[in-house]
Amino acid sequence: MRVLLVGATGTIGRAVYNELTGRHEIIRAGRKGADVTVDITSSESIQRMYETVGMVDAVISTTGATHFGPLQELTPDKNELSIDSKLKGQVNLVLLGMNHVRDRGSFTLTTGIIMDDPIFGGASAAMASGAVRAFVQSAAIELPRGIRINNVSPNVLAESIEKYGPYFPGFVPVTGERVAQAYRKSVEGAQTGQTYTVY
Repeated sequence: MRVLLVGATGTIGRAVYNELTGRHEIIRAGRKGADVTVDITSSESIQRMYETVGMVDAVISTTGATHFGPLQELTPDKNELSIDSKLKGQVNLVLLGMNHVRDRGSFTLTTGIIMDDPIFGGASAAMASGAVRAFVQSAAIELPRGIRINNVSPNVLAESIEKYGPYFPGFVPVTGERVAQAYRKSVEGAQTGQTYTVY
C-alpha cells in the first residue's frame, strides 16, 4: 500500500514508520525533515500536501499539538492550540483527504489515554482527543467508497517518559514499538470507527 504518514518525524511517527516501511511505500509528512512539508493547522498547507502526494491507500496522523497546564491557568488562547492542531488539524486531514484516498482505504488518527484516564493539567488535551474520537465514530458511518477510519489512543510512551513522566504518576509506559502495532491494525485490518487503546 501507499501510506501517507503525517507526523512522521515525531516519537510515535518514527515507530510507525519503522513498523510499516518493510511492507508498504511510506510517504513521510511533517513540519520539517520529511518527504513532504505540512502544517496541519493550515487548511491550505494540508491541501498542498495532498496535491503534491497524489492518491494514497492510507493516511496516518501521529501528530497534533496540545496544551498541558493547570485548569485554572487555561485561557481560551492557550486552549486554541489543542483545538487548532490536535482537533481541527486531524479532522481537516480527513475532510480534505477523502478524495485523495483510494476505494477501501483508511484514515488513522491519534487521540490519547487521558481522554479516558484524566491527569492534572490535561483538560485541554483530553478535550481535543475526546472530540477526535467522536468524529471518528460518526465519520465511520458516512465515509464514501468503503473508506475506513479509526483512532489510536496510546498511553504515555516509554521513549517520552523523561519529558512527560511528571504528568503521568503511576502510569505504566508503553513502547513506541507496541503502539505502532495499533496503527498497523488500523491500516492493514478491516475494522472502522474503532478506538485502539494501548495500555
